[in-house]
Amino acid sequence: MNATPLSMPRRGLLIILSSPSGAGKTTLTRRLRDWDPSITFSVSATTRPPRPGEVDGRDYQFLSEAEFKSRVTNSEMLEHAHVFGNFYGSPKGPVEASIEAGRDVLFDVDWQGAQQIKNSSLGQHVLSVFFLPPSITELHRRLVSRGQDDEATIAKRMQKSWDEISHWDAYDYVLINDDLDATEQRLISIVTAERLRRTQQPGLTSHVRTLQSEFEDTR
Repeated sequence: MNATPLSMPRRGLLIILSSPSGAGKTTLTRRLRDWDPSITFSVSATTRPPRPGEVDGRDYQFLSEAEFKSRVTNSEMLEHAHVFGNFYGSPKGPVEASIEAGRDVLFDVDWQGAQQIKNSSLGQHVLSVFFLPPSITELHRRLVSRGQDDEATIAKRMQKSWDEISHWDAYDYVLINDDLDATEQRLISIVTAERLRRTQQPGLTSHVRTLQSEFEDTR
């Protein structure tokens, strides 16, 4: 199923999808982009060195620490964090350009990054969705079924998952992912509706003024 184009030009959304590990965020993100391939990922900036095969501007924007801090000081980052000795962040400029061009942008950030973006100058265009598992038992089963981690690692992931779940109420929408297909349809419905928010339709004011002028002409 393809996304239906809107009748009026619109601004893009900053779409933040979050979930604990095993709750389906990766799959649902892929399905959302299959539904509308024009939805793109925000390319993060980092001060860590490139890994083999990584391309500057495609995988990350690789910056020096001085350049990164300068951008933060100049409010050129929507969010940023210091992780394991390196800085990571979301550059504001490319996202702002996408929004004005009517293109939605996906962000892969935790709840703290989500809050920074919502509190930024582009916060009115944010759509944040958190996916909950149907139960802790099911979440544990999904992590075990991957066959990627030992029990100690799974236990750490479970603890981190609960830390993430505890911030569920910081999001605009919360979906319980008990059925992948149904959750996908709910997510698509949310994105479709949010694209019609008044703040996302820059042409509305002009249209209403035109209606007012037409009304005056009929009097």
